[in-house]
Amino acid sequence: MRRATVIGRAIGLLLLTAGHPSAGSAQDALQPYQLVRSLQLVQDRIASGDHAALPMQAKLLEMADARFRAASSQDFKEPKNFRALLVYGMSGGNPVTVEAATSRAETDPQSLAVARGIISYLNGRPPEAIETLKPIDPMTLPGDLGAFLALVKGSLLATDEPAAALKLLDDARLLSPGTLVEEAALRRSVGIATTQGDAARFALASTQYVERYLYSPYASQFADSFVSGVITLHMAISQDKLADITSMMDAEREKVIYLRIARRAAIDGLTELSAFASAKAEQGRDGIHNEDDPRALLYSSLSTVTSGTIDDVRARLNKIDRSRLSEGDRALLDAAQAVAGEVIAPPTALPGEKSAPAAAEQQPVPETVAAEKPDEDGLPPVEGAMSEQSAVQASSGPAATAPETPAAAAASGDAAAVLPTSALATAAGLDPGDPTDAAMINARHQLDLIDQILGAAPK
Repeated sequence: MRRATVIGRAIGLLLLTAGHPSAGSAQDALQPYQLVRSLQLVQDRIASGDHAALPMQAKLLEMADARFRAASSQDFKEPKNFRALLVYGMSGGNPVTVEAATSRAETDPQSLAVARGIISYLNGRPPEAIETLKPIDPMTLPGDLGAFLALVKGSLLATDEPAAALKLLDDARLLSPGTLVEEAALRRSVGIATTQGDAARFALASTQYVERYLYSPYASQFADSFVSGVITLHMAISQDKLADITSMMDAEREKVIYLRIARRAAIDGLTELSAFASAKAEQGRDGIHNEDDPRALLYSSLSTVTSGTIDDVRARLNKIDRSRLSEGDRALLDAAQAVAGEVIAPPTALPGEKSAPAAAEQQPVPETVAAEKPDEDGLPPVEGAMSEQSAVQASSGPAATAPETPAAAAASGDAAAVLPTSALATAAGLDPGDPTDAAMINARHQLDLIDQILGAAPK
């Protein structure tokens, strides 16, 4: 605490100096590595949850940029200043400034190679960056530069060489514990572990992130990866382990995480996980159910909408206050109510007319269901999100209408093929010849179509 106070006062004095009429000369008197070290200290405070330090980060980036633009080749004969230039670039600095300053620098061949690789990375040329940086071992570099380089290499290799990427992210954490570098390395490890199917690594990285960086402005990105990982690895992660991880969160963040898991699980047909997450979202930390949250009520109902307890499910759906749902969740509610209504509808086929299954298959899927972001829409953020790439803006896709028939679904090019009636019947143990079972089969068939449309959005 005392160290943080001292750092805060020192940086505050630095920023006050920057606002003085003679700030230009005072700034030029500072060595580049001193400015970058101050920047790193501020970023570490931000990673730990000090959002008030964000304006200080912006100011220090501005000061460092001006200092590096004015730096001469003589400045870069000091190795610490050239390393600081590269760390500045990987800390959110201006790639144009990094490239221009590098062109004036006189330093050793390995440092220049690192600079070329980083410039390629900053300018969006991953293949060039990988090729240039591949032979350079971050563990052989000074700790401040090595940590950032390990993070960059780990990020570059995440898709093609995930095992190597995880090793590099571990190196980054080892070289720079308790910093923004470790926060980013842990956050990226969660996503890579999910794609690798490594539930143990996923659980460990998630636990460490929640313990140390839950209040980071980047924690919403962790929440996205965590929810996706829980869904993907649901067979390998026990409910007890999931509860252990979320118990370290504050009550509101825990509730939001469970709401998001419940929604995704319901849409993906993971009945047990959806019921568990919905129950956790509905009950408070003390285990006592609070006022029903309409979202939790909806998500828990979705996974059982075609079950034998359909009367209870319909009653729960009818209790939901539509005004408290997002547009996407209102579409889900409409679809669930329509399917539930079909399940209990009496068979209308008479002898000599169309059979119940054939008549049922002609019923259209509700047309109100629109494709949307399945996780975030209508749910509060886990915390204030802050993008690592400020130029990237969120965008929403156009609405999509559910196809009315299996043929229409197939024509849409959906990767998840619609099961034929016979397959649905076999999977559910139902008899297509029985009018009631036929209605149940058709309801499940329609719910599958709805889920495919909803699941078409990025998860």
